[in-house]
Amino acid sequence: MKSRAEHQAPPVETIPATQRPARPRLGLSGRVFLLTIALVGLCEILIYVPTVANYRVMWLSDRIAAAHVAALVVDASPGQTASKDLTDRLLTGVGARAVIVSGATRTVIARDALPETVSRVVDLQSNGWTHSIAGAWSTLFRPAEAPIRVIGKHQDGFTPVEIVLDEAPLRNAMVKFCLRLLGTSMIVAAVVAGLVFLVLQRFIVRPVRLLVSNITAFAGSPEATSRIIVPSGRNDEVGDAEVALAEMEMALADELRAKRHLADLGLSVSKINHEMRNLLTTAQLLGDRLEGVTDPVVQRVAPRLVATLGRAIRFCEETLAYGRATERHPQKRTFPLAPLLADQADLSGRGPDCPVVFREICAPDITVHADPEQLSRALANLVRNAVEAMRAAPSPTPRVTLEASRVGDSVTILVTDTGPGLPPKAREHLFAPFKGSTRPGGTGLGLAIAAELIGLNDGTIALDQTPTSVQFRITLPAGKRA
Repeated sequence: MKSRAEHQAPPVETIPATQRPARPRLGLSGRVFLLTIALVGLCEILIYVPTVANYRVMWLSDRIAAAHVAALVVDASPGQTASKDLTDRLLTGVGARAVIVSGATRTVIARDALPETVSRVVDLQSNGWTHSIAGAWSTLFRPAEAPIRVIGKHQDGFTPVEIVLDEAPLRNAMVKFCLRLLGTSMIVAAVVAGLVFLVLQRFIVRPVRLLVSNITAFAGSPEATSRIIVPSGRNDEVGDAEVALAEMEMALADELRAKRHLADLGLSVSKINHEMRNLLTTAQLLGDRLEGVTDPVVQRVAPRLVATLGRAIRFCEETLAYGRATERHPQKRTFPLAPLLADQADLSGRGPDCPVVFREICAPDITVHADPEQLSRALANLVRNAVEAMRAAPSPTPRVTLEASRVGDSVTILVTDTGPGLPPKAREHLFAPFKGSTRPGGTGLGLAIAAELIGLNDGTIALDQTPTSVQFRITLPAGKRA
């Protein structure tokens, strides 16, 4: 038969945290910086695009205004006609090929004949912001090869004016304006992003870094009171986090110091108990020999002495068992429950002086998912307590019943005895070590160990309310059905 060590998996080599290669990561400051740039860039886009579109509208509106002035000059000319020289100067001032005024009489100012087709028509009188942005995009990235036609009026009450002009001067002016606006926007964006980053760094990133550095330092020495954070007194969420962290670190430091003291005390008690158990074992051997002495006084005292020494030895053994290192991690597997319940009669410690009857009620197909050894130990503690109780207070029909049933994904185990029951004082501290015992010389560790083992296997244990007998209810995860 192979030993348990031979069945265990080979140890897995772990790399200390200090030797693990550091993965490149973007810190909080870097993320804040990138977020600031993204938000400022988005704001710049939302401002930049409408501004360029508005510049195009204003440029065309200036040409419409100049066209109105040219039309007034023609109206003031003798015969409402303009010479070729005046026409050239008016059209040069407007920057158009032709100006058309549709009033009572249609006035056309042009050097040559009007073009038969135009690339696009821009109506400034019904030009929404979406059309303005689309028009600006077209002018910059899809310039017209033929002239364009612009319709508008200088002010309310004026006659609408149409102008025909080349789009190249408009595009050149827009490109220059875009470059100037881009340079200005970049400077403003850099200043705004820097200020926002500094503000976020000062009021958010730096406090968070202090919290993280304090948590890291406290984790290195959690019992040192000097590592506890001192709240800065801020009246915001960061201040609340500092106060909560200080309270948590203080409570944890106190708890760890108390546990360290208890651990030291437990180690000392374990050493003392170990020595006492050896001494008491020797005394028990001597007491066994006294039972063979024919002196009546010795015959009367020897059984009591042997019983007292036996209780003292059991107390030391149970205390040592409870004071060992924490229970190992359970090695869970699915197994049938009926054989394990049947073994409890042999593990109960019953003898001729206490003929307890055991009864197991468990269907063969009931399985549980747990550590078999730990579950057996937990049940053995419950059964031994029941046997000891019925030995101390004999019952007409001493019986221990182990009954298992499956409901859904859980298995319920009922451990019932016909003993004298539990007094109210024992029920108050039932699963507390050294407090739940009801018999003389008992330690109360059996129920505490049983509760710990059941909890490690994701189960629960509780005492059912019964009139006389004692019944414990254990609930464990059921094994998967085949």
